[in-house]
Amino acid sequence: MQKFSKQPYIKGFIPYGFAAFLVGIVGGFVTVFSPAFVKDLNLPYNNTTWTALAMAMSTAAFAPVLGKLGDIIGRRTTLLIGIAIFTLGNVLTAIAPSLIFMLVARFIVGIGTAAIAPVVIAYIVTEFPSDKIAKGFSVYMFISSISVIFGPTIGGLIIEYYGWRIMMWVCTAISAVIFILCLVINDNNAVQRKKIEHFDITGAVFVLIFFSLLLCVPSFGQNFGWSSTPFLAVLLASFISGIGLVISEKRAVNPILQWSFIKRKAFILSVLALFLTQGLMQANMTNIIVFINYTQPQNSVISGYAISIMYIGMSVGAVVLGPLADRYEPKKVLVGSLTLTGIGCAVMLLFTQNTSVFLLASSLGILGFGLGGNGTIFMKVVLSGISAKDSASGTGIYGLFRDLAAPFGVAVFVPMYTNRVANLINNGTAEIIAATDSVRLLATVEIFCVIAGIVSVILLPSIYNNKKGAKV
Repeated sequence: MQKFSKQPYIKGFIPYGFAAFLVGIVGGFVTVFSPAFVKDLNLPYNNTTWTALAMAMSTAAFAPVLGKLGDIIGRRTTLLIGIAIFTLGNVLTAIAPSLIFMLVARFIVGIGTAAIAPVVIAYIVTEFPSDKIAKGFSVYMFISSISVIFGPTIGGLIIEYYGWRIMMWVCTAISAVIFILCLVINDNNAVQRKKIEHFDITGAVFVLIFFSLLLCVPSFGQNFGWSSTPFLAVLLASFISGIGLVISEKRAVNPILQWSFIKRKAFILSVLALFLTQGLMQANMTNIIVFINYTQPQNSVISGYAISIMYIGMSVGAVVLGPLADRYEPKKVLVGSLTLTGIGCAVMLLFTQNTSVFLLASSLGILGFGLGGNGTIFMKVVLSGISAKDSASGTGIYGLFRDLAAPFGVAVFVPMYTNRVANLINNGTAEIIAATDSVRLLATVEIFCVIAGIVSVILLPSIYNNKKGAKV
């Protein structure tokens, strides 16, 4: 076994690992803060949607822009700036006196996240040996997932005894400590990539506007109605900004969205499979919680375990399945992990009006296990062969579309379930029967989506030859 000193890429990963841990642990904490915040300010419960959306918008939309900037000013500088912005956002969250102030604060946190994630992945792509990249992604996914697991429980206890503002100050303290650690640990390979010239400022603005609005479309449709004025206004604005984005990127010397990177089969098919499958995570977690509330309201505490069960499965899946892509053809491993995702959905077909904890845990755990492997291996497939000078911008572009997958899944599958339940109840069906029948229909639709995702994966180009581990 190689000694730690003979593996400098692992030593160099330490600050990036700390940053991944930071985003995960704070992300776990804030999963429980929104309900406490709206209750404290006497706001309607549905305002939790907007606090989550504010962060999702900036996390996704800023990823390709800050990824491109990371290629220019260097990984280390971008990482430190990202953590500093992330810390500032948590400070503002802790002192937020109103909903508008809170939305701005969460938006700033998302900007910090968007700066951190691309450079962490870029380090793995450029500094890990080619036969260890999937293992590197597995470590990243494991750190991200395992740190989330403890957040809801610890955060919930802090809120119960001390309040949500104290919890956010704890998040701020953790952010400050991580910033200091990353500041004192050097990345010896973090050299400046290139001079700042021909930076696509116009394209950056249109990327931010278009993708921010695009994320608003499903949320506005669900909350205001698909024929409402707010929804139609956001839809029209996103369409116009999308045209502006296409025009600006065609004219740019060095566009934010690199067409040469996006047009590859490895990117298009992977993103398609992500949209068909990865969005199942948050959608199924939400739908199963709703299902429990309808069918077993006396056991509502079960829903509190949903997040932890899902993320434990993802952590184990990332560690067990992810490294296999370094030894075997990634798309073959993906077929296996996607099949597990389908099995997790198929278990939902067995749900009854008195579903056991074991069956609920099995569905979420198996689904999370498959998704953990998928997320790791898709990164290797999409980023395989990317040059070092474009690594951060490439990971930023991929991060953008990856982060759009979950809101897409929620926008499609959550209304599919909740609306069907409501329609059945309105037509005279008992709540418990309506919830059970609807969850089975949902599972059937999701299984077909997983099958379509598997077909997309089969069409992916091979990374290895038939010989194990031999590159094409």
